[in-house]
Amino acid sequence: MTTTESDPGATLSLVPSSEEAALRETVSRICGDFGHDYFMERARAQEFPRELWHALGEKGYLGVCLPEEYGGGGLGMWALAALAEETAAVGCPLIPIVFSQAICGNLLAKYGTDEQKERWLRGVGGGELLLSFAITEPDAGSNSHRISTIARRDNGKYVLRGTKTFISGVEAADGIVVVARTGQTDSGRGLLSLFLVDPDSPGLERQNVPTAVEIPEQQWMLFFDDVEIDPDQLIGTENEGLKAVFDGLNPERIIGAAFCNGVGRYALDKAARYANERAVWDVPIGAHQGVSHPLAEAKIELEGARLMTEKAARLYDAGLSAGETANMAKFLAGEAGVHCLDRAIQVHGGNGLALDYGLTEMWWFVRLLKIAPVSREMVLNFVAEHSLGLPKSY
Repeated sequence: MTTTESDPGATLSLVPSSEEAALRETVSRICGDFGHDYFMERARAQEFPRELWHALGEKGYLGVCLPEEYGGGGLGMWALAALAEETAAVGCPLIPIVFSQAICGNLLAKYGTDEQKERWLRGVGGGELLLSFAITEPDAGSNSHRISTIARRDNGKYVLRGTKTFISGVEAADGIVVVARTGQTDSGRGLLSLFLVDPDSPGLERQNVPTAVEIPEQQWMLFFDDVEIDPDQLIGTENEGLKAVFDGLNPERIIGAAFCNGVGRYALDKAARYANERAVWDVPIGAHQGVSHPLAEAKIELEGARLMTEKAARLYDAGLSAGETANMAKFLAGEAGVHCLDRAIQVHGGNGLALDYGLTEMWWFVRLLKIAPVSREMVLNFVAEHSLGLPKSY
């Protein structure tokens, strides 16, 4: 890929390489061997899909974006986005790819010490270790400056106190990357730092947050009551965690978009197959424009979202500004994923609500991705302010 600082998208190549095609084909086959039924069994039992996770890890696919010197593939965010999309396209969206690989793995690769990288990256890339990411708080959702969880120095250690909410996958995590306030600016904004915390640390309690989303990973509130942290658990430089956080959040948006794109493909594949096979009044229902046009429109939306996701990943990998494109990709893919699934359900009629058809159980998952990891409203705020130069609205 070649690009320029003045117009980074001008010569951006979005043609899939043979390497990407092979990655997609193999990941699709591995996930397809387990299948959507396997995934939903794990989701309904709230059990981590370890067999599938380990199958991908053993082949090296969970480490595609991690540095080669720590056992990864060194291929970048485009490869991780392809991996995420293919898992969702066969009905097995593996959400830990977002928080363990895209956020935590990426943060450790960029800001971790040599010891931290050696301790964690090989295991994360191989599927033996899992990391969770804790930033959201009851009073600090989109506004990271309002984080109130504090890490203060005491007798050569950090002491962590505060509450986090909607933290994914803690039940299976070997470590939690926690964002905490370690100081503040003259204007009162928090100075943030990142810490790698043991989930079994004394003083750390958790409470399950039940949701309607049918995925294996559970959601948690975390309560840090004077949890002691050694200095070597600090990731990066104290008080400079905000930049690191955003280096993790742009990949989060890209991989979230990739999951939406995969669900969109999953839904449209089912819808097209059903519309070709289901015959009413002597012709397949797909012959009627009332059926075919909504699906065609959803397909066009989906392909636009996939292109923007690819562009965001390529810009990120090139070290160029990807905030605008990552947010746009997340917005477009969130909308497209919901539209594809909704229209697939509609095409199936009453069967669309039957669990045997494997559609409705994906609804809350893809609907969630219009809210998280960043809401569509905050994306619109970002584009209005940063892309169009309009006054800040909040």
